[in-house]
Amino acid sequence: MQCAIDLETLDLDRGAALLLRAALLPLAPGETLRVYGSAPALGHHLRAWARAEGHAIEELPPRAGDERNATPPAVAVLTRGTALGARWAGAERAGGAAPAEAVAFAPARWGLAARGAAVEAGSPEISFALSHRDEVWTDDAPELYRQAAAAQWDPERAIPWHAPRTHPSLVEDALVQVLTYLIENETAALLVPVRFCAQIHPQFREIQQLLAIQAADEARHIEVFSRRARAVRTELGLSTSGGQASLKTLLDEPDFALASFLLSVLGEGSFVHLLGFLHVHAPDEATRVLMHLVAQDEVRHVAFGMSHLERHARHDPTLLARLRLAVERRHEALRHTAGLNAEVFDALVILAAGELTPEAIERGHAAVSALVEQMDAGRRARLRRLGFEERDAAALSSLHTRNFM
Repeated sequence: MQCAIDLETLDLDRGAALLLRAALLPLAPGETLRVYGSAPALGHHLRAWARAEGHAIEELPPRAGDERNATPPAVAVLTRGTALGARWAGAERAGGAAPAEAVAFAPARWGLAARGAAVEAGSPEISFALSHRDEVWTDDAPELYRQAAAAQWDPERAIPWHAPRTHPSLVEDALVQVLTYLIENETAALLVPVRFCAQIHPQFREIQQLLAIQAADEARHIEVFSRRARAVRTELGLSTSGGQASLKTLLDEPDFALASFLLSVLGEGSFVHLLGFLHVHAPDEATRVLMHLVAQDEVRHVAFGMSHLERHARHDPTLLARLRLAVERRHEALRHTAGLNAEVFDALVILAAGELTPEAIERGHAAVSALVEQMDAGRRARLRRLGFEERDAAALSSLHTRNFM
């Protein structure tokens, strides 16, 4: 099959290459394209361009055009090569474009190329610590990201910041102490996914996107907790050394699976119950709404952690033992710390009580005790889902940090 293109007066230094590539694209390797044109240097430029692009060229001798029409004489005949452009020669396809086509191992030579792209030979190698699919992947990633993107909310519009506050001063003080505690925990929950996001090979972009949107969620949580804490008071509450020591163990964990387990499955899973407790016992409408919105985000974070680890456990028979050791190692590291500070515990009691009377405090204390039991039951249920026996799940849940996160 031979086709033709008339470049008229256009030369390659003014964009004719775009027309040539478009004309060659539908041709099979070995088929020819007759090139017409009247630009003075077209033949010379065609020769260099064809060589660079990997096409054969037959230059035609100059001759007069047909005076009966305006078509100039043919300049050359191009025979299409195996690829459109020399850069394509030797290019390696970086897996398939669809999520299901993510490869088992993504090599450093693919660098930052999009999944499914053709990577030019000689591209720089960029190493990523998390390059094996089974270390990071979950088949639910595309759907989880779609849900997360659709569920983003604007703090300014979603929360009734100007709703009336009629609760006593001591309840506001208790709320500020709890919010102070939530802020530092959410800061840790932001830093962990950010750290691992940069270590994941772009071949697994859905996981990068999930971690990025998770970090954005946590940034928004920090914003709304801080704003509510300063709505009435000018100063925040107490941050304890024990609480920060507990969070530091999350930041120090170098293994993605173990960090995801400790943060999402155990920590944020427990926090979902805490946020539900604060939603029920919120002293004002703004606090009630923001706790509900934050809890919705945290449920997604837990779902991603569970989905990732359930898949990981099916492909790695050593994972459960490693998760057990991570809990035991963290418990041992925090054995001499106080865990949840008394100020936070007491603040939760006051929020549930609403007032300082013996009857109310007894009711508040019972509510917080029930919360701790709910957290434990939730952790045990998630541990069983990952494959732990009931006895092991109960033992590991009991070793979880008293700081909740």
